[in-house]
Amino acid sequence: MELLLVTLASVLAGFVDAIVGGGGLILVPALFSVFPTTPPATLFGINKGASIWGTAFAARQYGRRVDMDWAALLPAAAAGFTGGFLGAWAVTVVPSEFLRKLLPVVLLAVLLYTLVRKDLGRDHAPTLRGRAQTAAACAIGLLLGFYDGFFGPGTGSFLVFLFVRVLGYDFLHASASAKLLNTATNLAALVLFALKGHVWWQYALALAIANVAGSLLGTHLALKHGASFVRGVFILVVGALILKTGYDAFLR
Repeated sequence: MELLLVTLASVLAGFVDAIVGGGGLILVPALFSVFPTTPPATLFGINKGASIWGTAFAARQYGRRVDMDWAALLPAAAAGFTGGFLGAWAVTVVPSEFLRKLLPVVLLAVLLYTLVRKDLGRDHAPTLRGRAQTAAACAIGLLLGFYDGFFGPGTGSFLVFLFVRVLGYDFLHASASAKLLNTATNLAALVLFALKGHVWWQYALALAIANVAGSLLGTHLALKHGASFVRGVFILVVGALILKTGYDAFLR
């Protein structure tokens, strides 16, 4: 029964994460609820061991159907991997609790900006080219990679927002690009968790299969319905993240 519950959560997490990020909002609380006495590092390790596969499959599916600027995105993914390692190291020496209260405020600002700018992310019109685009994408990868390793919640949604706002991508291209970078940041965290023995591989494998199934469905819907659909899901997921992180920071 425990495996069934977290498997269902992993399917839903993969579905949401493939469209716009935020799958951890579903799977991580489910793991903590089903395994309340397990060390948090182990549960985070299981989450990364499952979610990286769904994210990687989503990146592959998007890469086949969406025109992606690989010259900019591959260096950005490498920067995200580096940032993930640095963030994971930093959390061992610097407390991350201050981010708990700041996160819902930042997410609220992102949501309000998206709602006010109704045309944001509807058209794919990159504002940067060549080296400038590569440099900006690498900066986003390094920054959000560090954040993912250091704290984590909402990384995929932040990646989507920054690709839309900074690089001028529409929501579909931003989501596709975010999946590639998020795969790299997840890999960095997974390697660290695995080296420290914080991954239950028997659970991670089952949850990975479920996560991929949800991811394939989410990717299919995003590709079928386009940027407007992704934008709508983005608003819903960020709203849910605000409620969850706000509750954790101020009410729990």
